[in-house]
Amino acid sequence: MSDLLKGKRGLIMGVANDRSIAWGIAKAMHEAGAELAFSYQGEAFGKRLKPLAESVGSDFMVDMDVTDDASLDVGFGELQKRWPTIDFLVHAIAFSDKSELTGRILDTSRANFKNSMDISAFSFIDVARRAYPMMKENGGTLMTMTYQGSNRVVPNYNVMGVAKAALESATRYLAADLGPDGIRVNAISPGPMKTLAGAAIGGARKTYKFTDQNTPLGSNATLEAVGGTAVYLASDAGAFTSGEIIRVDGGYHVLGMPKQENL
Repeated sequence: MSDLLKGKRGLIMGVANDRSIAWGIAKAMHEAGAELAFSYQGEAFGKRLKPLAESVGSDFMVDMDVTDDASLDVGFGELQKRWPTIDFLVHAIAFSDKSELTGRILDTSRANFKNSMDISAFSFIDVARRAYPMMKENGGTLMTMTYQGSNRVVPNYNVMGVAKAALESATRYLAADLGPDGIRVNAISPGPMKTLAGAAIGGARKTYKFTDQNTPLGSNATLEAVGGTAVYLASDAGAFTSGEIIRVDGGYHVLGMPKQENL
């Protein structure tokens, strides 16, 4: 994929460590020739991110809290000073209280529901609003990360499934809003991944093993596969792909039952 993104630049949001989906995307985009900027939240994540950003030739990192309008305004203001225009934005941010991802969704608290929806769904709309002035003249690509728990019941996913359903709906509405300005909006839906966020889900190891054994392709997706999909979406090859939920899950989503040998 060398040079597919040469001359393009954009913001990656949500890198927690070198096993993050956002990092897999950042690495693939760098290898395809893109210039990258990164956002993080808080000093601890900033320290983890710095050597990773430097390894892909980036010297631009900005602290942004997606629950704080002032923080986002300052962060995007700094980004616009650096680059008046960007070609892509990757939103890989989600959160819910781990203690409420077990048991029943019936027991979800109002506070955690609001917080989960704010961080996991509304934040994509909020950052799209701020990225829009930097894309409206030349077009661009916005992308976010989702999961099949948005439309199928997954154990221990609960309110995150509801939040991801909202995120996918927001993706479609944003695609309709921004399409006239040449801005594409899509979501990538990997299967279970061994990430920091994935580890917060109860029974994560069992879920990962089950899907790994039952996907038609015989494996869960890799960070490289997800990164390659993001490169396609941000490249000129993805010029007419918008409003899509692109599954990168080894084909697991087509199954009605596990493989016969695993019943």
